[in-house]
Amino acid sequence: MNPTRKRRLTIILSILGAAIVASALVVYALQQNMNYLFTPSQVQDGDATRYKNFRLGGMVKAGSIQRSNDSLKVTFTVVDAGGVMPVEYTGILPDLFRENQSVIATGHMDGARFVATEVLAKHDETYMPKELKDAMAKAHQGKHIDESAAQDKPQL
Repeated sequence: MNPTRKRRLTIILSILGAAIVASALVVYALQQNMNYLFTPSQVQDGDATRYKNFRLGGMVKAGSIQRSNDSLKVTFTVVDAGGVMPVEYTGILPDLFRENQSVIATGHMDGARFVATEVLAKHDETYMPKELKDAMAKAHQGKHIDESAAQDKPQL
C-alpha cells in the first residue's frame, strides 16, 4: 500500500474511532441524567429497581407529615390507588406542599423508604403533570373509580 494512502487511512480510522468514543460517552451521560417517574405501587411492584435515581409521584397522605425539631428533615408518605411509600427529605419544602396534594419527589431508595433530594408540589388544583397522570391512570387500570365524584367538584 502506498504510504500516502496508508497515512490517509490511519487518519480516517482515528477520526472515526474518536467519533464513536465521543458518541458512546454522550449516550452514557444522557442515560445517567434520565429520571423516570414511578408511582408508589409501581415502586412496590419492583418496576424501579433498575434505576438508581428516579422520580416518585403521588398524593401526600393526610396526617403523615412529620417535621424534625432540630433540622430541616421532613418525613411524609406518598400514596396512590394501590401503594404507600414513606419519603424522607432534608431541605426547604415548596410553599404549596401540604397534605392531600400531588407531589413529585426526585431521589433514590434506601431500603424500604425513598430519600428525596428534591420535592415539587403542584401549583393549582387542576394541574397534574402528564407523566404523573399517565402513571396514575396505569396504576388505576382494572379498578373501578367513581369519575362522577371528580366531576362534581366545583371548578374555579
